[in-house]
Amino acid sequence: MRYSRLGSSGLVVSRLGLGMMSYGDTSRRPWHLDADQARPLVRTAVEAGVTLFDTADMYDLGESERVTGRLLAEFFADRDDYVLATKAYFPMGDGPNAGGLSRKHLLSAIDGSLKRLGVDHVDLFQIHRFDPAVPIEETLDALNDIVRSGKARYLGASSMFAWQFARMQYTARHTGLAQFTSMQNHYNLLYREEEREMIPLCKAEGVGVLPYSPLARGMLTGSRSRAERGGTSRGASDPLADATYTDDDFDVVDAVNAVAESRGVPPAQVALAWVMNQDGITAPLVGATKPAHIADAIAAVDLELDVAECEQLEAQYRPHPVLGHD
Repeated sequence: MRYSRLGSSGLVVSRLGLGMMSYGDTSRRPWHLDADQARPLVRTAVEAGVTLFDTADMYDLGESERVTGRLLAEFFADRDDYVLATKAYFPMGDGPNAGGLSRKHLLSAIDGSLKRLGVDHVDLFQIHRFDPAVPIEETLDALNDIVRSGKARYLGASSMFAWQFARMQYTARHTGLAQFTSMQNHYNLLYREEEREMIPLCKAEGVGVLPYSPLARGMLTGSRSRAERGGTSRGASDPLADATYTDDDFDVVDAVNAVAESRGVPPAQVALAWVMNQDGITAPLVGATKPAHIADAIAAVDLELDVAECEQLEAQYRPHPVLGHD
């Protein structure tokens, strides 16, 4: 495993993060794994040197956090040996204050996450989206209090427009409040709109980038085709993939498959290696429900693509509408 600092901060993370969204209550999603099913996958990641684990309170309404906390406590004797990240924003109940970025919700959200995770702090507390209904100053003040209280070591954000993130970061800086250390955004070979503004902004500001869905919800693993887009149990019940990616994107999938065949490796390794080696990227977050998913992710860390291969992978890209910010 390789390691890198998260942006310009002092926090060191593995160059690959394990996304924990797939772990939870098996009765809610056919592709969910419970703690017993997830245990060997998390063990393999830990043994390979992965130290970054990402979840969110809304993943399976908190069950992902419970599974995450339970398994990490089993595999790490020292809390400081891993980096734990979670998020807040989406509703966790039916009440009018059950979601968003108000002071009331954020302070409740961090306490709820810590209880479910079974820890006294998270390393990275992220706002899951931008909340236009709440003054930026209110959100930043609450986040600052969470950091100063020791409940979170660093702050991160997730999908939003670059101008929104810039406003939040600059406001925090000019008011002496805790700034954001990371941005978790949607980025892969099929969706590269973040290259226009967000990634350059993060590079300029020393913010680490932790892309989610680096394999485009399985589209870049070779498991789906034009004729059968729902090639897996998740794909068959994943309307978001159909709303995000189009048939034109299979031209890129074909290029990934061609490079993978010439290399003699699975397509997932090629797609992950491309993301991992883009300028400004700290660590893609990979979900895993099968041993092969972990194996491909670990192997991608050491896969170096040459210029011609990158050009081949990038040539078929089709611009997309900006998605995933709400």
